[in-house]
Amino acid sequence: MFNEKLSKRENEVMGAVFSLSDGKERFLVSPYELLAALPKRAGLDEEKLERALRALELDGYFELVLSERKGEKTYCVHMRTAGLAYRRQEILRRRSLSVRFILAAACGVLSALFGIILKLLLA
Repeated sequence: MFNEKLSKRENEVMGAVFSLSDGKERFLVSPYELLAALPKRAGLDEEKLERALRALELDGYFELVLSERKGEKTYCVHMRTAGLAYRRQEILRRRSLSVRFILAAACGVLSALFGIILKLLLA
């Protein structure tokens, strides 16, 4: 899943934030929970995660407040409209990609058939 407006890293972080939100508008999450929710191939550490979260906050996906709970760093996340619509955008993007793929395959089949028909007519 890749949103065109986000970088690959931001997209992975936004997917993790959205999955941890469970559809709630406001929730608490630790950096360790976020890192655990990310795919292993992401290769993010806390510093890169922090930068990605701040970039997403600037893009209006959510509001982020840093706090401490029991001596542990915790993020208070308040999802904004763009953040709540993230999953819907992914579904629309996949649907658009599917339509493009089907259209390209259909054009390929039609051009092959056209070529065969021309070959038969000219032979």
